[in-house]
Amino acid sequence: MTSRLLILVIAATALAASTAAPAAAQTSPAAVAKGYKAPRNAFGQPDLSGVWSNATITRLERDPKYGERLILTPAEANAIEGASDQRNARLRANTDTSIKDPDKLPECQSGAQGAACGYNAFWTDPGTRLVRIGGEARTSILTAPANGRLPSRPNVPAARARAQLGGNFDNPESRALGERCIVGFGGTSGPPMMPVLYNNHYQIQQTKDAVVVLVEMVHDARIIRVGGAHPPPGVRTWMGDSVGRWEGDTLVVETTNLRREQGLRGPEDNMKVVERFTRVSPEQILYQFEVVDPAAFAAPVKGEEALNFTKDKIYEYACHEGNYAMTGILAGARQAEKEGRPVEGNRGQVKEEGGN
Repeated sequence: MTSRLLILVIAATALAASTAAPAAAQTSPAAVAKGYKAPRNAFGQPDLSGVWSNATITRLERDPKYGERLILTPAEANAIEGASDQRNARLRANTDTSIKDPDKLPECQSGAQGAACGYNAFWTDPGTRLVRIGGEARTSILTAPANGRLPSRPNVPAARARAQLGGNFDNPESRALGERCIVGFGGTSGPPMMPVLYNNHYQIQQTKDAVVVLVEMVHDARIIRVGGAHPPPGVRTWMGDSVGRWEGDTLVVETTNLRREQGLRGPEDNMKVVERFTRVSPEQILYQFEVVDPAAFAAPVKGEEALNFTKDKIYEYACHEGNYAMTGILAGARQAEKEGRPVEGNRGQVKEEGGN
């Protein structure tokens, strides 16, 4: 299949105005390179255009052992990255062909093992370095709450938490969005945009009235209108409805109208995401986000990532070309039912966000 063009058609008569945007974290002066001033494009806007990558081994949520500490020491960062390099080298080694039992095969990049592996490390590119902002390595992508953990409400149904992963084998529309080639898996399309196991590139293009973020995974094209109002709440679109505005050198984007299948752990109807894109050096855009979803989270969720400049190109992501996965998934479930065997869940599903 050729790449898909996503066209968002919004009725010109939509007059519903959004509520005031929640306060998002301001750009720390330490994150901006000394003496740096973002270049301007032909429209006088800070130039965010180019290809950027958020690939990283920094996790979305912080390891509890760090408590409320956001910054790693240089020694800690070097140790983590060194261990990651060693693991990558081991995972890229040739598989021992004498192993006949698939459950005894070594782990793959996703952390799965054996027959559940899916891809070995040769096919993946989760990143090799920690998130560094202002030269400081981070313990987590999340910056709030202070412990770097998602403040999930205990009464959120488990089915909602699994909204993106699928789990029903009776209907193709119940399967994960990535399996269906609608949007990228694990929140890579956003908002907020999360690093995953591979294809972590984003190409940003600007016009006077819009910013387009082309997502490498599944070739999603997210269109951010500069100015305007959101459509009525009943209009739900993939990746939501994004309206941007310029605050100095920062592009602030408010997204509403997300579908429940997307979002951070599956949104409720009033979920809102505010993102801030600030070019802080020739090689980096500071990407900040805030998720407000009172039905799912006990407090606002904030995070920061580094979008690092790359000279790589984005190639077509032909998700359905020669792809018989959906046929195999549903047919395998029917065969298991005929044989009286339980239909397993997403065994070997890759981890959702934040590196490997």
